[in-house]
Amino acid sequence: MAITKTMRMTIKRIVVVSDLQVPYHDRVATRNLASFIKKFKPDQVVTIGDEIDLPQISKWEEGRMGSYAQTLDDDRNEAVDLLWELGVTDCIRSNHTDRLYNIIMAKVPAFGALPELRFEKFMKFDELGITFHKNPMPIAPNWIAVHGDHTPIKPQGGLSALEAARRHGKNVISGHTHRAGRSAFSEASGGRIGRVLHGVEVGNLMDFKQAAYTKGVANWQQAFAIIYVNKAKVQVDLIHIEKDGTFIVSGKSYGRPR
Repeated sequence: MAITKTMRMTIKRIVVVSDLQVPYHDRVATRNLASFIKKFKPDQVVTIGDEIDLPQISKWEEGRMGSYAQTLDDDRNEAVDLLWELGVTDCIRSNHTDRLYNIIMAKVPAFGALPELRFEKFMKFDELGITFHKNPMPIAPNWIAVHGDHTPIKPQGGLSALEAARRHGKNVISGHTHRAGRSAFSEASGGRIGRVLHGVEVGNLMDFKQAAYTKGVANWQQAFAIIYVNKAKVQVDLIHIEKDGTFIVSGKSYGRPR
């Protein structure tokens, strides 16, 4: 979608990112995205979950060497720095953000009353000026943003988000699946099209080589999304990231190749 200077004055622009999974993020792709955001100057930058991986406190690492790794502070600081570089304004809860709460409630539930151990405090969202959304975020007229972990993962990108849209009765943009895709469903009767629901999954920004648990095989795509809002009209552009970490927006190439 080509945007003129006049249109920029009336159209709200929102960049949506998911599944950074720090410290397993793709440093080239995220660097290029941060550079693009500085030039693009969107009204909002929303991360829809899994900003930090937190493998040290994962149930999958319990009793294993990974749970003893003294790297939690390093990972947190790197994630905070990246959120700052990306200019993030909003974050949405996810299965990985829940890991902190889950381990506290499983091991030392009394600590759950300490505000400094809440995820948004742990991640310094107050200092960053980030709003943390524990529930689906109304992101545009008739659109909500969710992480996507409460919907079964479908075999093709876009279908999980579409199922969430049918459950919520609103268009949905989501992450979690690490897939980039979109799908739509139209209600029709008597020769007339009724409500049309859209589901968009925005892919991931993780370094696939570091996802050892996939054993090198996964239907994942790197991407992010741009939402354009003009009053009640909404357009979502899904921006695919090439293997070299670069991407094209509105006919212009961005980023330095790896």
